[in-house]
Amino acid sequence: MSVEEFPLPAPLGAELLVQFRGVPTSIISDNMERLPGATGILPYHRSGQLIGTALTVKTRHGDNLAIHAALKVARRGDVIVVDGGGDISQALIGEIIMTHAESLGVAGFVIDGAIRDVAAIRASDLPCFARGVTHKGPYKNGPGAINVAVSIGGLVVNPGDLIVGDDDGIVAVSPEIAAGLIPGIRAQEERERDKIAKFREARLQLVKG
Repeated sequence: MSVEEFPLPAPLGAELLVQFRGVPTSIISDNMERLPGATGILPYHRSGQLIGTALTVKTRHGDNLAIHAALKVARRGDVIVVDGGGDISQALIGEIIMTHAESLGVAGFVIDGAIRDVAAIRASDLPCFARGVTHKGPYKNGPGAINVAVSIGGLVVNPGDLIVGDDDGIVAVSPEIAAGLIPGIRAQEERERDKIAKFREARLQLVKG
């Protein structure tokens, strides 16, 4: 069976990525009216924020032919976002695909499906988010598609979206609105820093007292 391929979206600009680097997903979500983000998708890598341009993949349950097709066109900074239908009966990627992707400069993976070789992934700083784990390997029969709208844990992701992931989960932001969120994000970051500093100071005064 074949994999449908659609045109790659434009990569996100470096300035936009810098503005969102290090911003918690919780604050991004708050500034998007607490949008329903991806649920049930957890980080498995050692540490580090995921940020980059969505290269989307839709595949049949337990089949990774379309992921291999995506790796043929993936660019540095792309996040491979895989709609595997939430199925965890077969792993869609493992250490080999992760190593291949890292060699291409891929920014990371978000998979609504299963992974394997978890010990290697947990030792890696290449971000990898997934729904579950199994030792059972994938089929490579298709069908599938790349650069189409997908659903990841209930979150709709379009090709070219800004993807941000951390220990709290995954958010996707349309490039059309991303820059406009920055003023609100910066204001909220400042408010939260002030609140935390005040609580810590109050705690310190209590201990001293």
